[in-house]
Amino acid sequence: MVIGVPKETYPGERRVALVPATAGGLVKKGLEVRVEAGAGLEAGFRDEDYARAGVKVAGRSEVFAADVLVQVRFAGANPRAGRADFELLRAGQVLIGMADPLSAPEGVRDLAGRNVTAFALELLPRITRAQSMDVLSSQATIAGYRAVLLAAEALPRMFPMLMTAAGTVAAARVLVIGAGVAGLQAIATARRLGAVVSAYDVRAAVKEQIQSLGAKFVELDLAASDAEGGGGYARTMDEAFYQKQREQLARVVAAHDVVITTAAVPGARAPLLVTEEGVRGMPPGSVIVDLAAERGGNCALTQADACVTVDGVRILGPTNLPAQVPYHASQMYAKNVSNFLNHLIGKDGQIKIDEADEITRDTLVCRGGEVVSARVKERLASTAR
Repeated sequence: MVIGVPKETYPGERRVALVPATAGGLVKKGLEVRVEAGAGLEAGFRDEDYARAGVKVAGRSEVFAADVLVQVRFAGANPRAGRADFELLRAGQVLIGMADPLSAPEGVRDLAGRNVTAFALELLPRITRAQSMDVLSSQATIAGYRAVLLAAEALPRMFPMLMTAAGTVAAARVLVIGAGVAGLQAIATARRLGAVVSAYDVRAAVKEQIQSLGAKFVELDLAASDAEGGGGYARTMDEAFYQKQREQLARVVAAHDVVITTAAVPGARAPLLVTEEGVRGMPPGSVIVDLAAERGGNCALTQADACVTVDGVRILGPTNLPAQVPYHASQMYAKNVSNFLNHLIGKDGQIKIDEADEITRDTLVCRGGEVVSARVKERLASTAR
């Protein structure tokens, strides 16, 4: 079986789906791996690094002739530039990567029309067996870390408390909204930089995790006992809940120098948590880093991939922070992909699709010319209405 690793074409994407070490591990198991020339260069991996690992460096058309293609972004996760590769696909080929199947299900539908088999790694179930394959968690770890560094750079003050001959410098006050993987990493990073950190999440179950990292858990007067949906994610609440949440959060936001928002609901617009009035209540020079910018943003004033300044408050809306740390982001992603491949490959070295297996069934989005994922079909039906 031949595994192909194309160069990513999404604008600004610097990651690569397999790094030399993981690709070499697959080669040692008897698989042939082809990587497109220059695919890993922006992430810090040279063609000769792949060659030394036993990987064949080839042109794009030869890579796309592989039995299995592994990518960082395809289908809905690369809707424009990815179209150019459709003519290179062939029936029966297997595609693995991030496809944004719930927010952009049309990409999966179009792939089904090419009669390929595709696995969307965003749909991995949150079970113990799948943890080593969880690309969302690995990449969110990097996003949370990077968000704090962006905030520290933009803030016109330092994070740690310092006692100097020129007086005492007070520690920066950081609020993290959303305590998923990105939020928890943001808390840990801000604490390491010396900030005083508070965090809020609609899921009361994460209180202990927040406190274990040395942050204060912010409690609002809200009834949110059923705020946690499937897989440990927050679920969509009604507008009355969000309105009350925004009103109470505005007072909390105003007491902080940095706000990092990470709240997201799979397949839905990010909940609006920080209003324009909340932004204007922050001290001049404050910074908001909105990690939900790609899904509409948790802040009313967020603009994707832009920096907006309102009354001296800077709002940053980065949409692809892992690509800013491409070496380790690729390393972690490649390990996830390698583990997923090992899960699929049978003893004969070929892909085995066992739909009775939860990991395989949940990530399989199209096969045999049809969209087979119930969640994606539901999203396609809702967008058609």
